Amino acid sequence: MTAPAGPELLYDPHPDQVAKARVRGFLSWLAATGRADVSSWEDLRRWSVADLAGFWEAVWRYFDVKAHAPYTEVLADRVMPGARWFPGATLNYAEHCFGAPDDAATTAVLAYSQTRDPVELTFGELAEQVRRVREGLRRLGVGRGDRVAGYLPNCPEALIAFLATASLGAIWAGCAPEFGPQSVIDRFDQIGPKVLLAVAGYTYGAKQIDKRSELVEIRAALATVEHVVHVPYGPLVLDGTVDWSALAAPTDEQLSFEPVPFAHPLCVLFSSGTTGKPKAIVHGHGGLLLEHLKNHSFHWNLGPGDRLLWFTTTAWMMWNTLVSALLVRSAIVMIDGNPLYPDPREQWRLAQETGATLMGASPGYLMSCRKAGLRPAEEFGLSRLQQIGVAGSPFPPEGFRWVAEQFGGRVLLNVGSGGTDVCTGLVQASPLQPVWAGEMSGASLGVDARAFDEEGNDLVGEVGELVITAPMPSMPVGFWGDEDGGGLRAAYFAQYPGVFRFGDWCRFSTVGSCVITGRSDATLNRGGVRLGTGEFYRVLEDVTEIVDSVIVYLEDPAGGTGELILFVVPAAGVVVDEALRHRLAKEIRAALSPRHVPDTIVPVVAVPYSRTGKKLEVPVKRILRGAAPTDVASPGALLDPGALDAFAAYARERGTS
Repeated sequence: MTAPAGPELLYDPHPDQVAKARVRGFLSWLAATGRADVSSWEDLRRWSVADLAGFWEAVWRYFDVKAHAPYTEVLADRVMPGARWFPGATLNYAEHCFGAPDDAATTAVLAYSQTRDPVELTFGELAEQVRRVREGLRRLGVGRGDRVAGYLPNCPEALIAFLATASLGAIWAGCAPEFGPQSVIDRFDQIGPKVLLAVAGYTYGAKQIDKRSELVEIRAALATVEHVVHVPYGPLVLDGTVDWSALAAPTDEQLSFEPVPFAHPLCVLFSSGTTGKPKAIVHGHGGLLLEHLKNHSFHWNLGPGDRLLWFTTTAWMMWNTLVSALLVRSAIVMIDGNPLYPDPREQWRLAQETGATLMGASPGYLMSCRKAGLRPAEEFGLSRLQQIGVAGSPFPPEGFRWVAEQFGGRVLLNVGSGGTDVCTGLVQASPLQPVWAGEMSGASLGVDARAFDEEGNDLVGEVGELVITAPMPSMPVGFWGDEDGGGLRAAYFAQYPGVFRFGDWCRFSTVGSCVITGRSDATLNRGGVRLGTGEFYRVLEDVTEIVDSVIVYLEDPAGGTGELILFVVPAAGVVVDEALRHRLAKEIRAALSPRHVPDTIVPVVAVPYSRTGKKLEVPVKRILRGAAPTDVASPGALLDPGALDAFAAYARERGTS
């Protein structure tokens, strides 16, 4: 579908944002050192993809990366897959997370939980805890290359254990305790952990959750686990385990860091697991270190004195990016529990209390604040807030305008899109870029992101596959257990050899801004006109009778028009009658096209989401094609395990199940 003549400019870079932009220091340093003749964001962006080696070496030098052995070159092979970054260098991600010696008394962590009282740690206290737990893990036999798994909430112990694991050259994998046993087993069993850290339970809002019986099942299924460490969190305890206090016992051992190669595994992140066993995506020490130094300083504008608040669980890649704010000596705000408890204002309250300078939020959360009539800039003291980050799903133009109405251009609205595969944002904003309504400001530095048609041709102004045409340091080292790399090639490089296909459907404008319209495997291609699912949801956003929706297109194998089915969750007391169906069809016809008017509009109780907030269009489509809910999604990977039941019932009524 062709884009409008040009995106709607919401605001140009605000003078306050420009004055505080840390990337300006990088531009000055590049000029002073003669590394590049760039004086604007546009110049820097072009150079960052035209001269990959020059750009990433500059990032390394600018942030003074600590190397135990030097690299022989920056990029040994500019191919995908197979690019080799900084061969010869040895380093350790964790070594960069504790600030300078004079930061020891500076706040590093502010942790808020519905299970226990708030916890605050300085950089010095964090280093001391990591020093102790590092030695505790060594006593349990953990060394370089071993795996340590955390079935933990977003709490300081998870952070401490992760950094201690990384300092040893061991490999971390995390999973949130709200995941069900089979989902945990599907993830951790792939990597064979030696040590499992877990909580016995937690509080979610006002509800007490007991995980002890589920942990019995998990422990029994993980044959490689030699030790289970109980992290005290609430009143419940785990029998037959090593207590956290023993793991973190006093020791005379100094905090040290195992030097490892650039691509040595740091952590394993897992895909959602909603369409089969989750992929175990391996990320390396050097790749995440360099990418997050660049991202957090130049795009998120974080540095000493800043504070990052972004609600996440330990199962989402945003947890890793939250932790990485420590790399640039910013403090992190760790939140555990129900983010909407006791009401939707809670995250804004925490932003006020912690003095957050960057607050991250999901599109769904911000749109719910808009619908509820919240006025956060008026209701809360947010004078320190400089950025609002948005990620996780498409954000409609109405949401952009609402944030701008609340905060003006003084607070940068940084809407981005990326994912677990690269553990960063591929397209997003920066303090030196304009913001357009409904569009991300452009591709990230060092990311050669484009839209391709089916033949691999560049598209501008039309929707296509989001691809990356040049290597990035944070691309996956590989999939765990994928010895010959076949799984990696099939996942990312099968359609366009030598080009990384990300799996999103997007459109770049002539000014470089970008719209993500949804997952490309859920794209609606009816009558030759392709639309992303996000474009449907945008139309329905202001229909007050509809709380949520999911759209599915069932292609006709014979080549006909197929069937377009819109499932809607009505607001309390609303009946989805013919009058409402007619109005919804009229709205969609006017905003999109006549051929995208749904053939059927079906009310449901809930829309299914993964635990990381992804709307599950593809599993719904597979159910309507006859698959059983248990075959398309593990119940433990769903936010509401019963959310697929209504779709299975509908499929039975249609005779397709």
